Amino acid sequence: MSRAQAESVIKNIIREIAQECASKGQAVSETLVAFMVKAVVLDPANEFNVDRTLTKDDVQKLIRLCVDRLMDTRSPALDTVKMQVYFDMNYTTRADFLDEHRRVLESRLLPVIREITDSRARTREELESLYRKIVSAVLLRSGLGSPTDIAVVREATAALQSVFPQTELGTFMTLTKREKERQLTELTMIVTGIRLFNKECGKGGEGIDDLPAILNEAVPATTQSVDGEIQSTLRSAYKYTAIVEAMHKGQVKEGQSIHLLKEALINTRQHETFLRIILNDVISCAHQVEVLENQLATRMEQLQATVQSKTAVPTAQVYPQFIHLAQLWSSFQDEMVLLSVLSNILASLEPFTRGHKELFSDDVLNVEGLTVRTDEERVQETSDQRVNVKDYQVENKDWLFADTTKNFAKLHLQYRGYCAYTLGKYDRLLVPANPDIGVMRYREHYYAFSSKEAAYEFAQNPQEIITLVAEGAKKSPELIQLLELHTQFSTITPYSQSREAGKMIEKPVTKCDSASQTDTHLLESNIVKTYAWNEWELRRKAIKLANLRNKVTHAMQTNGSNMRRDNETQVYLPKEQTTQTKIDNYSNVSKPQVFLEGMRGGGMSVPTVMNKVDLTVDVSEPPIVDQFYVRPKN
Repeated sequence: MSRAQAESVIKNIIREIAQECASKGQAVSETLVAFMVKAVVLDPANEFNVDRTLTKDDVQKLIRLCVDRLMDTRSPALDTVKMQVYFDMNYTTRADFLDEHRRVLESRLLPVIREITDSRARTREELESLYRKIVSAVLLRSGLGSPTDIAVVREATAALQSVFPQTELGTFMTLTKREKERQLTELTMIVTGIRLFNKECGKGGEGIDDLPAILNEAVPATTQSVDGEIQSTLRSAYKYTAIVEAMHKGQVKEGQSIHLLKEALINTRQHETFLRIILNDVISCAHQVEVLENQLATRMEQLQATVQSKTAVPTAQVYPQFIHLAQLWSSFQDEMVLLSVLSNILASLEPFTRGHKELFSDDVLNVEGLTVRTDEERVQETSDQRVNVKDYQVENKDWLFADTTKNFAKLHLQYRGYCAYTLGKYDRLLVPANPDIGVMRYREHYYAFSSKEAAYEFAQNPQEIITLVAEGAKKSPELIQLLELHTQFSTITPYSQSREAGKMIEKPVTKCDSASQTDTHLLESNIVKTYAWNEWELRRKAIKLANLRNKVTHAMQTNGSNMRRDNETQVYLPKEQTTQTKIDNYSNVSKPQVFLEGMRGGGMSVPTVMNKVDLTVDVSEPPIVDQFYVRPKN
């Protein structure tokens, strides 16, 4: 059978069991039915063989057994299972609680925010309606008053107008949707801070509850209520433990069923575990409220110093303080939500403990001559006991002690700190262990014991005791969660009909996941991509090449294709060039000289005749050197 088919069969079985319980007037969730199916299959007494496919008769038997267990209204074991299922479905970590609360709040505000961000207001009436929607969104997100209260709306409107006047709606409309959402969130925080500051100054604060005062009353009340439930549960657990111990020792031979008493003991111990988880969360709330109160007082003092009755304060100074004040108030609201959720869970756990209280009233549990000891008294009785590591019975074991081990108190003890020996030897008897006796480390797990003798007995054969605890957990599957045995059950062999009835065999893990890798090609790769082994493929290629020889490729450009691609042309640009000769030389020609003769004339009777005489020296003749005559002195 494939995995999908198996899941389909299981879902059908769960659905049929739920329907049959509903027809008998008992409404059960599918989660509870699934847990019960697993419990019935694990129980060796039912003799289910999970190594083979369930037959039709097996399915009918499984359905009948599950319905019988689910319809048993006087079973402390069923109450414990219901308690575990409820707690798993409703409890989560502090951060997850707050994240879920914010997610639900945002989902409820989503229609209002979408109506604002998608608005296309144009007229005056539409803009006024949009502004009123923004005021409502601010009130709903801040949680400070109801949007239907006129006084609250007026105060919020006045605070919003001081930050975001109605004339700014035009700019708001031009923003993107994401920017609008961001601005709405910022406006909500600023308006919330303004209203809180006005309330502190006595000038406003309509519809704002005093959350710090409410929390200071609610946290101690819740802590006291949880602590009272723990003490009541522990008193019942002490009585059940004492009676079961007396029955195993033969001191009490008549009375109630020891099986029901052990189931009731498991129920009380599981209830105690859940109550302590809730108590730790309530204590965390108290510490957080104290820190928030100090921060709130400091922030108010800083705002008072910043404002100091001024008519105008720079927004860069006061707006961040208003935002921080709103964040602090939001943290107070988160603590209120968390405290409310924890109170609801606390109240919802109580019905799962009524079954054993009705079965075993105080009159029934008051056995004459029985000594009832508390967990503290048991630890006190064994405070002087300590394992001697030199003893031959335990000398080869690994023991840890408080004075020789660092962070001894933080060791994760197996079976949630209950004695490992009494759990196995006395068949699911829950007795708190005393780690000061000595903690034994076996296969990377830490085991503690309720007495020195129990430690010695466990050290003789640890694996046998561990196997007995696993068998007891299969009889009472609620122990799997209480003792945190989920990892141990991954190595338990399922019950098989071929083995001895009622026996569970735990085999060691002999299989593991492994992988190996080898090279695909040990030698150097030399793959020819063009190689073809098929002769018809070669013929096809040859015909193709022969046809290509007779083909001519033509190309043409049309009006529709001439602009389909870019064309480029590259040319050589002109450049300046020079020519160099061997030597530089020059030539000099004679200066032209002309003499005009007869310019002065020969007198009045003689006509003037001018003659032009060229005195320029020929180029071929040597230059004329001027000679000067110097007459000697007498």
